[in-house]
Amino acid sequence: MTLTTPAAAPAAADAPAPAPTRGRRRRGRREAVTGWLFMLPFAILFVVVFLIPILVSIQSSLFAQQPSGDGLYGGGELVDTFVGFDNFALAIGSASFWTGMGRVVLYAAIQIPVMIIAALFLALLLDSFIVRRPGFFRLSFFLPFAIPGIIAAMMWLYLYTPEVSPFMDYLPEGTDLMGPGIVLFSMANMTTWTYTGYNMLIFLAALQAIPRDLYEAARIDGASSWQIATRIKVPLVRGAALLAVLLSIIGTIQLFNEPVIMESANPWMGKAFTPMMLTYNSLLGAVSPSGTGIASAYSLLMAVIAGVLAIVYALLQRRKGDVA
Repeated sequence: MTLTTPAAAPAAADAPAPAPTRGRRRRGRREAVTGWLFMLPFAILFVVVFLIPILVSIQSSLFAQQPSGDGLYGGGELVDTFVGFDNFALAIGSASFWTGMGRVVLYAAIQIPVMIIAALFLALLLDSFIVRRPGFFRLSFFLPFAIPGIIAAMMWLYLYTPEVSPFMDYLPEGTDLMGPGIVLFSMANMTTWTYTGYNMLIFLAALQAIPRDLYEAARIDGASSWQIATRIKVPLVRGAALLAVLLSIIGTIQLFNEPVIMESANPWMGKAFTPMMLTYNSLLGAVSPSGTGIASAYSLLMAVIAGVLAIVYALLQRRKGDVA
């Protein structure tokens, strides 16, 4: 006859876990320090390139260059004078700023949907079995983004100028791609050509992250390629679409290269055609009021508007996703 001790097993199970050794704690601290050291270059660049300019811009927006009043007729040297929120009041009350902002919003309403749809179509095409050499076409679609924005705008200005354009002779007589009623569409074409390939890569990365098992299961259930694309692929890249649209909204508010180059050949556009042009020319003294203070106020106001638009769009998309 044998005797058993059933209480031994529960005692072993209920035993407290051993306390971490000193070597384990030291290794954890070393790994944490290593992680912070790897992040240090990014943190330094983030502070130098992002945070410091914002703080300097905020400080500059609270000052304005005003005459010291020591001259014979009350003039004198221009000195930086603290004016509080006067620059923001001028920026908010500027008709030129809001007119330019209206043009930019109209531009975004036209250009962003066209670009996003084109980018999604190209990504779906490259992710399908139709394209034999996806690497070649992926690079070809992305190449316009590699061209500097000013160079691309100058190239399109050449193509839009009737005297030198190689294709303007084939358009209906009297077509003016830089006229007041069509110049926004012409600039939208320039931006779409540049950034479609960039957004295509965002969509393509999202598509390639989708498990292929979903496609195989759908095919077994009898789904066609069109149904797989519209009912599986497109809904699963909603996050990528949100990112692409948010980046496009922020970039559109800062529209600068295309209108600056177009204005060089079309002076009727003026120095304040877009908010970014108004800010730049205010800094240079080409429009009034001028100076770093009002230019900083314009910049911060644009940042707030871009942030509000991005947040509103993100909330609408989230609400739409919750309803779906």
